[in-house]
Amino acid sequence: MMIINDPLNLAPAITEVLETVFDPEIPVNIVELGLVYEIITKEDGSAKVVMTLTAPGCPVAGNIMDEVQRKVEGVDGVSRALVELTFDPPWDKSMMSEVAQLELGFM
Repeated sequence: MMIINDPLNLAPAITEVLETVFDPEIPVNIVELGLVYEIITKEDGSAKVVMTLTAPGCPVAGNIMDEVQRKVEGVDGVSRALVELTFDPPWDKSMMSEVAQLELGFM
């Protein structure tokens, strides 16, 4: 995950709330899965999360994105949140943290 332009130092709190978002089919949070690519904040308190999903046809994509937006907007200092979905680069299991790989039996 890259943190780009974080003038209000909101990225640590945003990351913390993103660690509470799970794909219902996988018992690991989206940060450990490597689904969060970027967190960008601006001085006006707006925050942008660039993320992906494990598969383009994920049936709960809308739910995950809504939860991310709602939770990021709940962070003190965030005035509004934008969630951008991308598949470039495509996600693969090498993007998962060691914790996630252990949890899912890949190590």
